[in-house]
Amino acid sequence: MKAIVRTKYGPPDVLKLEEVPKPTPGDDDVLVKIHAVALNAADLHLLTADVFLVRLMAGGLLRPKHKILGADIAGRVEAVGRNVKQFKPGDEVFGDIFACGFGGFAEYVCVSENALVLKPINLTFEEAAAVPLAALTALHGLRDKGQIKPGQKVLINGASGGVGTYAVQIAKSFGAEVTAVCSTSKLDMVRSLGADHAIDYTKEDFTKSGQRYDLIFAANGYHPILDYKRALKPKGIYVMSGGSMAQMFQAILLGRLISRSGGKKLGVLSSKPNQKDLALMKELIEAGKVKPVIDRRYPLSEVPEAMRYLKEGHARGKVVITVEHNDKT
Repeated sequence: MKAIVRTKYGPPDVLKLEEVPKPTPGDDDVLVKIHAVALNAADLHLLTADVFLVRLMAGGLLRPKHKILGADIAGRVEAVGRNVKQFKPGDEVFGDIFACGFGGFAEYVCVSENALVLKPINLTFEEAAAVPLAALTALHGLRDKGQIKPGQKVLINGASGGVGTYAVQIAKSFGAEVTAVCSTSKLDMVRSLGADHAIDYTKEDFTKSGQRYDLIFAANGYHPILDYKRALKPKGIYVMSGGSMAQMFQAILLGRLISRSGGKKLGVLSSKPNQKDLALMKELIEAGKVKPVIDRRYPLSEVPEAMRYLKEGHARGKVVITVEHNDKT
């Protein structure tokens, strides 16, 4: 089968399209014929190891442990091991296979059945692949860490990106009044997703406007943590899921101290994929409350170019790889 392989850390140029052995499912495995895989910022960090912790967490201090990246997949079940109960050959599925060791930038992958859910009936494979990590990051940030409630004023910073587009829609599904922050060219898009208010960050700094929010979810953005604190109501919550390394360390170190000293809570989201919440997203999607936003699609052979585009940081929603098959795979 064809796969995008890397043998060392580095820029997208280290990724090569190669022929590799097709995996064989064990007793507890599901073999998935991949039709689409979505890119995430995590793929960039794992590719370049720009954060040293990536080497410690993902394995491989000198060389990467996982040669084939890609975690958000959608495809069709090709075969199942004898212990698999939830799926059968022919089922259309999607999921986040991070915990299974990645492997999404390929024509086939073997994964645990617990990493998968039946694909929403109203989505294509490309649209389904765009859901798992980004949607669950938004869900966990708003529902679990942010404790979102109906009627609250919620601000989404970085609202036009992969996580942000889901955050806008999920916050609306919870009954919140949503303010979306993005650049000029993306204002109409975030409004179309349901945002009640849209702020162009190139023209207005929401942390200096005098408005106060019950919950600020930072899917991206580069404000110091004290600026976010200023924009919160007395018992408001700030949740960071994306941004600069400086922001991350501020949220980890200063966030705890600030949270202890007053009613406001500030911190970093740690989101883990799980089957139950992915099934919930399937329900929201099939009910028409949430939809994926795809910016660009690339073939498997152009994963390096797709990575370069994602690294630029201007994608509207998700970047997706379409995997085509022939009879020899």
